Amino acid sequence: MDKIAKDVGDIQSRLLDHRPVINAEIRYFVREFEEKRGHRESRLLENLNKIVTETNEQMLPTDLEGMLSNVFTRLDAANHMAERVQQRELEAQQSTQLQGSMERLKEEWAEFLKEQQRLKEEVDEEHAKAVGQLSTTYNEKKKDLTKFSPL
Repeated sequence: MDKIAKDVGDIQSRLLDHRPVINAEIRYFVREFEEKRGHRESRLLENLNKIVTETNEQMLPTDLEGMLSNVFTRLDAANHMAERVQQRELEAQQSTQLQGSMERLKEEWAEFLKEQQRLKEEVDEEHAKAVGQLSTTYNEKKKDLTKFSPL
């Protein structure tokens, strides 16, 4: 937080503090006017410099507070946007993982159904053999019974 305030202060001083430029321009004008018009313009320029300096000192703190609140508002908005982007990426990643899991489960289900079909065929085959053996045994017993029964 302290670093942000320092950075904002540096940005503010570079963007809004025009004193060095103004002072250089004033010195240039003073030299020009002293040569051409005497000290009358230099007094006027000194007064203007004084007014500009006072205005600059008075305006800076209120502008700085306004700028800081604006910067914080924009920073909050940027953080909110970044969180939304991260949330969307996470949802997309989870969706991709979910699709992969669904495909894997479908493959496992298909394998399970194939295995069940194979087991059904084995049971049907064993059942057919058992029915055949029982039929054969039953027929043999029936024949034996017919041999022993007097007709």
